[in-house]
Amino acid sequence: MKIGFVVNQVGLEKPQYTTTRLALAARNLGHEAWLIGVGDLAQNVDGKIVADAAGPANKSYRSLANFLEDVQSEDKGTNEKIVVDELDVLMLRNDPSEDASDRPWAQTSGILFGQVAAAHGVLVVNDPVHLADAVNKTYFQHFPEEVRPQTLISRNEADIREFIQACKGKAVLKPLQGSGGQGVFLVAGDQNVNQMIETLIRDGYIVAQEYLKNADEGDVRLFVMNGEPLVVDGQYAAFRRVPSESDVRSNMHVGGEAVAAKVTDQMLALVDMVKPKLIQDGMFLVGLDIVGDKLMEVNVFSPGGLGSAGTISEIDFARPVIEALEHKVRLRAAYGPSLPNVTLATL
Repeated sequence: MKIGFVVNQVGLEKPQYTTTRLALAARNLGHEAWLIGVGDLAQNVDGKIVADAAGPANKSYRSLANFLEDVQSEDKGTNEKIVVDELDVLMLRNDPSEDASDRPWAQTSGILFGQVAAAHGVLVVNDPVHLADAVNKTYFQHFPEEVRPQTLISRNEADIREFIQACKGKAVLKPLQGSGGQGVFLVAGDQNVNQMIETLIRDGYIVAQEYLKNADEGDVRLFVMNGEPLVVDGQYAAFRRVPSESDVRSNMHVGGEAVAAKVTDQMLALVDMVKPKLIQDGMFLVGLDIVGDKLMEVNVFSPGGLGSAGTISEIDFARPVIEALEHKVRLRAAYGPSLPNVTLATL
C-alpha cells in the first residue's frame, strides 16, 4: 500500500504527533509512507496531482524520533516528487486553523487537492468534500442538539453578554475557527468580559458555550474510527485531559495532563448519536471531546493524542488504524469506482 499523510509543514512535525505514529506504523507494516506539506501539493500540466514528498529509509524503525529524523533529513530519508494519483490512500492530517494567520492560502489547499485526488481514484480520508464543511466550528452545530452544550455564535456584543447572564455568569468564549485551546476564555465572576469579547471579535465570530458541570475536571478525548469507538483488546483509545491549576484549558500543548479515563455508557451513547453524521460525511478517524454527557468538540482534521491513549493502556492504537486502511484498499480493488470515496471512507 502506498499512503501519503498531508501535514501543515513536514519540518514542523514532532515525534510524539499522532501523524508520526501513523506513518511509522504504516512503514513498519511494510507500506510505502510519505509525509507531504500542504504547500508541497500541486497539479501538473497533465492534470495529475503531484507533491514534493518526504519518506523514511527503506527499513523498519523502533523509535519515533529516529523515524522522523530520517523523514526530515535530506540525506537519511527519501525525498521525491511523487504522483499523488498513484497513491492508494491520502490521509489529510493538516490543521487549517494553524495556518489561519500566517498562511491563509494553506487553510483549504489540502482539502481542494484532496478532492481532485479522490476524483482520480485515490482513497482520501477524511472525506475531503465534507471536510470543507468542517473548517470552522459551525460543523459541530449539525450534530443532535441533545449532545451539545447550549451555544451562541455571534458578533453582537450585547447578545453575547446576555447569553453569559443566562448561563448564570459562567460561560466559555472561543473563536469560531481555531484549535488547541487558542483564544479560549472562561468567563466567571467579575472578570473583564468586555475585553475578552473585544479580543475575540477582532478575528471574527465568537462561540459562546455554557460552562458544563465537571468541566474543571477536564475532558475525555475518545477516538472514533468508522463511526465506532476505537477499541483494541477491550481497551478504548481514550484518555482524560486534566487542565493545570492555572489554566482552564485541558489541551495538551497548553499545559493539560493526560491521565486514564473510564469510558462510560453515557460516552458510548454519545458516540451512537453522532455516528450517523460521521458515517454520512465519510469521517474515518475523529476525536470526540466529552465532558459529562455532552460533546465539547468533534475533531475531524488532525485529532491528536493517540500516543497518550496508547501509553496509558500500553497498546499501539496506530496499527489498527493502518490495518483499517488496508481493508479499504482491498475493497477499492474489488469494487472499483462503484464505491464512492465518502462511502469507502467509513467501511
